[in-house]
Amino acid sequence: MSTTVVLLVIIVFFAMLMLVSYFSARNVSSETFYTGNRNQPWYLVAFAMIGSTISGVTFISVPGEVGNSGWTYLQFLLGNFTGYWVVALVLIPLYYRLKLVSIYTYLNQRFGKYSYKTGSFFFMLSQTIGASFRLYLVAGVLQIAFFNAIGVPFWATVLITILLIWLYTFKAGIKTVVWTDSFQTLFILLSVAITIIIISKELNMKAGEMIAAIDHHPFSHIFDWDWRSKTNFFKQFMAGLGIVFVMNGLDQNMMQKNLTCRTQKDAQKNIFWFSFAFIIANILFLSLGVMLYIFAQQKGIELPAKSDDLFPMLAMNYFGLFAGVLFLLGIISAAYSSADSALTALTTAFCIDFLNVDTKDSNSKPIRLKVHIAFSILMFLVIVLFRVINNDSVVTAVFRVAGYTYGPLLGLFLFGMLTKWQVKDRFVPVVGILSPIISYIIDSHSQAWFGGYKFGFELLLVNGLITFAGLLLLTTKTIHNENSTTISRP
Repeated sequence: MSTTVVLLVIIVFFAMLMLVSYFSARNVSSETFYTGNRNQPWYLVAFAMIGSTISGVTFISVPGEVGNSGWTYLQFLLGNFTGYWVVALVLIPLYYRLKLVSIYTYLNQRFGKYSYKTGSFFFMLSQTIGASFRLYLVAGVLQIAFFNAIGVPFWATVLITILLIWLYTFKAGIKTVVWTDSFQTLFILLSVAITIIIISKELNMKAGEMIAAIDHHPFSHIFDWDWRSKTNFFKQFMAGLGIVFVMNGLDQNMMQKNLTCRTQKDAQKNIFWFSFAFIIANILFLSLGVMLYIFAQQKGIELPAKSDDLFPMLAMNYFGLFAGVLFLLGIISAAYSSADSALTALTTAFCIDFLNVDTKDSNSKPIRLKVHIAFSILMFLVIVLFRVINNDSVVTAVFRVAGYTYGPLLGLFLFGMLTKWQVKDRFVPVVGILSPIISYIIDSHSQAWFGGYKFGFELLLVNGLITFAGLLLLTTKTIHNENSTTISRP
């Protein structure tokens, strides 16, 4: 694909994003950035959430990973599906009842300021590293596809990328994100669906033949019942449920969109419908993965050393110009729909949780802009640091470590919702620090300690339980009263 074509695709795509941003940012108030004025249509939010959950990592990795673990990822997705319903039925009523903007305000009301700051800090740490990691991978693809050819260094690619995100989010925040993510979701789904159609035509397969080929392919196996395996059904399912509960239900990034809906019922309706759409979207990715391997096998194409490189390699070199353009649009959309909401959520959490900004005060806008710029710069620095490290295993390890920090959030919220006990608030940060460390030690020695058992995603649940146990040790002689603050135990 020529650099001219790539440049035109990027220019046209961002021109459309800016147009969407312009119309969505008209007649906004100070509160719009944080809440979208709480009047966004539930169906639009549901569609936008598809793009937010499908990052650039998902776009590239899921199809390629089919060659390593088949469709076992669907076990994890079924857990996700269940988790979304739990979030809708348990967390959404809580957030709407308390009229939260930052969901971590709940921890302040329930335990105190130290717990509150601990929860928000861990979110910001995880989100900064996670969003930067996902954007780093996509920036690398763009660098290879276009920017290297015209002599633009990697740091400039990243700077341009983040600057564009800042430009279309700084004014209306979450309201713009809902609209732009919906726009980007459309490109993600079109990219995958049309690529599947292109491959089937290249292989002279009709729709029925293609479905049969996918269904009967060895890579399409779903269930793994080996208890020692990382892809064991129960491990995957429970991890999928837990991760959605934590990384969506307890994540300002995802919940901020839900809290833009008009009512609690609308927010729940949004999640219910989104959960079905989410499964369908990921089945498309898994189907694409099988078709990619079938295509490579029948055409005698040597597979790349890394499974993540399979989709980019075939799309850019073997499927024609149109498919290559679709791939670029899809991966850019996937990356930006994750990064823009992350940047907005980080700004929201810091402004409310650490600076005590009044969301309705128009005079607070300069503070919000400074914070928005600061997090943009921070993401830029983290991505450049990943590039300096230039070791995929190290960078992936850093990303995985960031995932450990969601454990304290899980433990804090579960303890708050499942018990009436108060805790010694000032010691909660200590528990928050120790829990990921203990989880890491357990994970590192699991095979030796537990008869060959390997932890997968379910380690997050273990992390949360450790936090929960730590909070039990910090209980006081008072219990929580929702109608006031705390009352003494009888």
